[in-house]
Amino acid sequence: MPTKQQLLKDRIQHIDLHQHNLVPLVDAMARMAFSSRDTARAAEIYDRMLRDTECGVILCLAGSLISAGLQKIFVDLIRSNMVDAIVSTGANIVDQDFFEALGFNHYIAPDEYKYGTGDAVLRELMIDRIYDTFIDEEELRICDDTTRMIADSLPKRPTSSREFIREMGAYLERDGKTPEAGGRDSIVLAAYQKDVPIFVPAFSDCSAGFGLVAHQHANQGGPMLSLDSAKDFYELTQLKIANPTTGLLMIGGGVPKNFAQDIVVAADVLGVDASMHKYAIQITVADSRDGALSGSTLKEASSWGKVDTTFEQMVYSEATLALPLIAAYALHKNSAAARTGKRWASLLTESAQPISV
Repeated sequence: MPTKQQLLKDRIQHIDLHQHNLVPLVDAMARMAFSSRDTARAAEIYDRMLRDTECGVILCLAGSLISAGLQKIFVDLIRSNMVDAIVSTGANIVDQDFFEALGFNHYIAPDEYKYGTGDAVLRELMIDRIYDTFIDEEELRICDDTTRMIADSLPKRPTSSREFIREMGAYLERDGKTPEAGGRDSIVLAAYQKDVPIFVPAFSDCSAGFGLVAHQHANQGGPMLSLDSAKDFYELTQLKIANPTTGLLMIGGGVPKNFAQDIVVAADVLGVDASMHKYAIQITVADSRDGALSGSTLKEASSWGKVDTTFEQMVYSEATLALPLIAAYALHKNSAAARTGKRWASLLTESAQPISV
């Protein structure tokens, strides 16, 4: 049987788009067909979205993206004012991004393991598998316990995931886990420093949930912190009301996709005639034929009054293939040159009262 050290040796390397000018390639793809042309049109829409300085850009993350090597793309988008808010699954933010910010790694799995034939060996070694990547469960438990410590330090009341994740960013800065102090950059840290709010509506459905369970177990019968997903929804809806022109860049589907789309309807419920999302891109491998959310088309979303159909594009591709093309196109075309950070997190933090409707 191999040792743990033998299996956890080849780190996943996060792609650096600054080293790859893909604009000529994407422009050439626009004159091709099928998914190439769809990807090029999505890149053009993202470019247009960013040049519209009134537009608030909401990035949605679902699927195992950080473990796959996409972390630096998202960090660069945040630091380049190309993202104003993030809606994500918990795994991307906590189990993967915050996990790496603490100094841990994801590893390349040998080919013979990605089909499940060695999972019993991995279980014995406390190695968790994400298709063709490995993660050390003992290190993941440290990440879980860190979320417990953060929960223990906060006021014992219902809180939004945005508030909790902001405290995660503050923890990284206080603990010296920053590039300036010799640490790593991360989505959580970059968003904290750029006042980009991160919402994780299903926050307990990830490794962070174990830390929160431990926190609540230790505080049985007394005050405790809890996560309020309705507060998340309300806060994100307030941002839509305050910034009517919005665009979506959605990687995968699931809860983040629906959550971000639904704020248009939520604003209407609050009596505000909010415009549909003006721009929308979704990268997905999901099929629309089973009626599930992840594969539902953006045109279908228009029937619900969520997404305008003038600038929308579905890209049927796995994210590690399509996202670098779309993001590099905008990065190297300097699409966000005229944009300044909207600092939406500060807008929510500084508002003693709900944003007026």
